[in-house]
Amino acid sequence: GGDKFMHRNTRDGHLKMVACPRATSVVVVVAVIAAALPAAAFRPPVPPQRLARVVAAATGAEEIEVVRQAERAFLEQKGVFEWGTWGCEASTFPWSYAEAEQCYLLDGDVTVTPSDGRAPATFGKGDFVRFPAGMSCVWEVRKPVRKHFLFG
Repeated sequence: GGDKFMHRNTRDGHLKMVACPRATSVVVVVAVIAAALPAAAFRPPVPPQRLARVVAAATGAEEIEVVRQAERAFLEQKGVFEWGTWGCEASTFPWSYAEAEQCYLLDGDVTVTPSDGRAPATFGKGDFVRFPAGMSCVWEVRKPVRKHFLFG
């Protein structure tokens, strides 16, 4: 004799009892459980970066702000052309912001990826960028950077 197990009919979705030999009981139990679970149970877990973004958003963490091809009047109002300048060659390096930074890129192509899962930001020549205080990140400089910057 065989044991009886529940089985979901794939055509109509109804459960029915079926006989199974003891030797295959474990396999059948796993198959029956899998058949009874919704398809969502078999989706891969949430990627860590996405989960970290959800947590950052839920805690109110500020994102990197980018103003693409900032207008001269906007830059002059902020006094950008009176700020200090900084530059670096193509490279990748970690950085932490003890205080907020605003900058205007004169040259370069960069992606900054926050370590805590906030959205990465890609920006380049002509873009105005604000980095929030307290953020740790990795700078990936693809083309040498030259920028005006102001902390605080």
